Amino acid sequence: MDIPWDDLQVFLAVAEGRSMSAAARRLRLGQPTVSRRVAALEDRLGYALFRRNVEGVRLTAAGERLLSPARRMAEWAGEVTRASSSVDHKPEGLVRITAPPGVAWDFVAPFAAWLRRKHRAIRLEVLSDTRFLDLGRGEADLALRTKAANQADLVTVASFEHPNAIFGAKEYVARLPRRPALGDLDWICWAPPYEDLAPNPQLAELVPGFVPAFTSDSYLVQRQAAEAGLGVMALGDWRHRFAPSTSLVPLKFDLGAHARSSTHLVCAKSALDVPRVRLVAELLAEALREPR
Repeated sequence: MDIPWDDLQVFLAVAEGRSMSAAARRLRLGQPTVSRRVAALEDRLGYALFRRNVEGVRLTAAGERLLSPARRMAEWAGEVTRASSSVDHKPEGLVRITAPPGVAWDFVAPFAAWLRRKHRAIRLEVLSDTRFLDLGRGEADLALRTKAANQADLVTVASFEHPNAIFGAKEYVARLPRRPALGDLDWICWAPPYEDLAPNPQLAELVPGFVPAFTSDSYLVQRQAAEAGLGVMALGDWRHRFAPSTSLVPLKFDLGAHARSSTHLVCAKSALDVPRVRLVAELLAEALREPR
């Protein structure tokens, strides 16, 4: 029986997301559409792929057997897409970049404005998400990550190290004691379900009895709270040429083992054969390597 790749994409998204809603977000479809397509696939196959419950879905034995080949197909589909695009002679079209929310806001968005002025034939789509997108499958073309490539089909295009610092608005800093301790600061950081994202675990190590003063599941909300003088944020101290203006200033604290971090530009090896991806990768790498 031939199963269309579109149907397997839906199956794979549900299996890995463990819910119809997670799959819908990943595929940018409505949840009813995902549920309907899964039901149609099960009807066509003649057996159930998932068991539904209040917590989401679980694979049946038949679904487990389908999962591994579906993952291999996803990887090959990504390779086919990149191979078909590699015959393009001009760097034009869409390039998708995935980056953590803070990096996307501080670096990728202003980089995109600069790129638009230089290369109008290229369009960027920035996927600012806490999820780990699969570059081999083609879920994104380029990724800015805290870890270098560790898979055979991926390559690290560029890496750089930068200091971390604590930032607060000038008016907030002016209200602090003369020599504040880390525990004296009003911390702004991630709310559930992202409480395990940096810098929350690192702050828990550095600050005895750590309790944040303000949390949000949105980086933009956190940043706006800091700009408004609510408290401080632990951020990478990037001094790149695209840096937007801000009222936040660094405070002098010893962050110990967490004083520095690395950022890596990663992509699928075959993606560099696509002219538009190669051009954007080279320009991003150049910007990352600039002296600070």
